[in-house]
Amino acid sequence: MYNIGMRSLRKYCYIAFVSAALLPWNATAVNHEALTARLFVQNKNTNAVERMLVQTLQSIKEGRLQQALDYVDQLLTISPNFALAHLIHGDLLSAKARILNSFGDANTADVTRIQDFKEEAEIRIRNYFDRNRGLTQPNMLVELSEKQSHVLFVDTARSRLYVYEKGQGDVLRYVADYYVTIGKNGIGKKDQGDKRTPIGVYFASRKLNRPLPDLYGDAAYPLNYPNEIDSYERKTGSGIWIHGTPRDTYSRPPRASDGCVVLSNPDMKALQEVLQAGNTPVVIGVNFQWVNPDSVRHQDRHKADLKSAIEQWRKDWAAQNTDAYLSHYTSDFFYSEGDLSRWTSYKRQIQAAKPKVSVNLSEVSMFTYPNSKRNMVVVDFEQEYVSAALRNVMKKRQYWVQENGEWKILYEGSA
Repeated sequence: MYNIGMRSLRKYCYIAFVSAALLPWNATAVNHEALTARLFVQNKNTNAVERMLVQTLQSIKEGRLQQALDYVDQLLTISPNFALAHLIHGDLLSAKARILNSFGDANTADVTRIQDFKEEAEIRIRNYFDRNRGLTQPNMLVELSEKQSHVLFVDTARSRLYVYEKGQGDVLRYVADYYVTIGKNGIGKKDQGDKRTPIGVYFASRKLNRPLPDLYGDAAYPLNYPNEIDSYERKTGSGIWIHGTPRDTYSRPPRASDGCVVLSNPDMKALQEVLQAGNTPVVIGVNFQWVNPDSVRHQDRHKADLKSAIEQWRKDWAAQNTDAYLSHYTSDFFYSEGDLSRWTSYKRQIQAAKPKVSVNLSEVSMFTYPNSKRNMVVVDFEQEYVSAALRNVMKKRQYWVQENGEWKILYEGSA
């Protein structure tokens, strides 16, 4: 009787901790076994490693420690360098011999590292179950050009990268999502070496082909930080990449990079097809407003208004109506050579003779700038300008903001 009682005590100490600290529901609220079975079916396309981690912890919660041990053994067979799984495995083995009072109690020598593991487990598990609420689309104005097939959203509060592809019309279709590591000191990069991840709209270039240190894993894709807004706000630093993990490491804690967005090497491999085309839009934000796909429809009106403003800007330029053309720019407009005053002088000089020109836009894309103080959208397009003396085709980028209910241009330049 004593041995049975002690085994039960050891088991339920650990179960109680996992239930309270890691799993996202009240133990008396629902039929967990039935719910878990349903969720595992719904999430069948989820990363197998993450799915098995959730199965392991759910089995612990339900008091089935041997089944949990079987799950984590399978997990380590698939991913032998998954440190979090090794920690849970050690806990389960130790629970057979002594009372465990906390997550990671099998080895409490490094409290900080144990806390990192706990945070990783919490983030992975909560995201796993959150996705079943149907809130899987960011409430943002987004339109991909004909040459863009995918967009990546990084929600730093969730340590998660979401992949969407272009569906029929302007509809985005969810493809997959992956756990990521961000900067040691969080978000809002401002200075060189501050170990923070930037917030904004960026574009990933093609994979770096030169040899890289093992820290960057199997692949690295540079982002265009600092972008035009970053530079205007005098943010410094460079070398912000999406990259993998060292070969002896499956994943890193939620906050462990020098500012880069870090995925496991298997997840980087899964993303390779998306990223290999280059110029992949990457929207990095914090606490996105996540809604179901039907609820994002209200953005259609904002998109229509912005498209109308862009078209009117094009028409006024082509008509050489200088006053109307300049009315599309904000008072704090900036470009590579200066401010609105300089831009105005330059444009009035060029358009004084009213030359006959044509201006055509194609390959238009739009992305809401996340966590901005103003409602701002990054607009890229290919611009064809033709006059009697010149034909020029260029990739252009503008930042449009809402000002007194109207869309105006804050920045304009080549992309």
